[in-house]
Amino acid sequence: MSTLVDIVAPPRLGTGFRRLLASSWLSNTGDGIALAAGPLLVASLTRSPFLIATGASLQWLPPLLFSLAAGALSDRVDRRRIVVTADLTRAVVLVLLATTIVTGKVTVGLALLALFLLSTAEVFADNTTSTLLPMLVHRDDLAIANSRLQVGFIAVNQLAGPPIGAAFFAAGMASPFVTQAVLVAVGALLVSRLVLPAHVRATDNQLLHDVAEGFRWVRHHAAVRTLVLTIFIFNITFGAAWSVLVLYATRRLDLGAVGFGLVTTVSAAGGLIGTLSYGRLIRHVSLGNIMRAGLIIETFTHLGLALTTSPAVAMPIFFVFGAHAFIWGTTSITVRQRAVPLGLQGRVGSVNSFFVYGGLVLGSAVGGVLADHLGIAAPFWFAFIGSALFVVMIWTQLAHIAHDDPVKDVAVGR
Repeated sequence: MSTLVDIVAPPRLGTGFRRLLASSWLSNTGDGIALAAGPLLVASLTRSPFLIATGASLQWLPPLLFSLAAGALSDRVDRRRIVVTADLTRAVVLVLLATTIVTGKVTVGLALLALFLLSTAEVFADNTTSTLLPMLVHRDDLAIANSRLQVGFIAVNQLAGPPIGAAFFAAGMASPFVTQAVLVAVGALLVSRLVLPAHVRATDNQLLHDVAEGFRWVRHHAAVRTLVLTIFIFNITFGAAWSVLVLYATRRLDLGAVGFGLVTTVSAAGGLIGTLSYGRLIRHVSLGNIMRAGLIIETFTHLGLALTTSPAVAMPIFFVFGAHAFIWGTTSITVRQRAVPLGLQGRVGSVNSFFVYGGLVLGSAVGGVLADHLGIAAPFWFAFIGSALFVVMIWTQLAHIAHDDPVKDVAVGR
């Protein structure tokens, strides 16, 4: 057993990393269960494509509203305390939601409110958690540490969690939410035992000043700026299509509730292959070319899904898209963590989250309207056309991503 632990989390990464890794895997198992259970709960309470897309919007809206404040806060106060408080809040909301389900008092309004509150707490937990890794491991070990976190994320959040969540939901609507509450609470306990270096920053600046400082830093760093812009545009198109994914899987592909969980599992299987091959990939392919290939893959993913009604065709598409998504994610977070000074990690990460979820919120609004008026395939056609146009526009700018060396003397505001 100790040999397996040493392989997964090499001793040089430290006890703190092992606790963070365990917390991440437990919390992500719960979140993976919710990936299927949340949309299925909303879909069980309404058949309106617009309301179902609204459920996705309400999960994506809090990062847009609160990520900037969360980032500035994590650079000011005890990061460990933020994560613990946010995760315990999530556990309480999940228990209350499960109670309304068991007592038969749950409504689509209550379900949407719970999803919004859970996502709000998750903003503070996730943004702050992303700042903990550079505090626990050496810069040279960030790539391997991130890959371990990503493998766990794929295996439990994307691969195992959704089918478990769908199966739990089919067996008893409240059970996936109770399970998630327990897992998130245990994850919070592990984070509470982390020993972190001093990081609380005394400042007389207003919160708005700190937020602006994060924006200015991103604007002056070409690689991070290019990543933020690209993911913003592509999340508009992605959000439009994926906001109605539960309808696409259950109605257009006729897969049912468990089949919806299987869609995420297949994507995660592709992601696992992509993440495990990432080290070899970056030794032979430049980051700029990885990004170019990824954008092409994502564009044609939308086209393929718009055209097909066959699970036999759709599932391989989801598999390839999963590989692209996690290769992209590993590239993005590693470039950002290497480039950003420790004291700005929270704020720059929050700027990235602001644009990530800004794109998703805009996209889900478009997707809901298109699906309501033109059918379930319409958001995927919108995603294909929008992605194709942006690839043409951004193609030459992607060379910036290759410049991922840390910028130690970027003067904020210059």
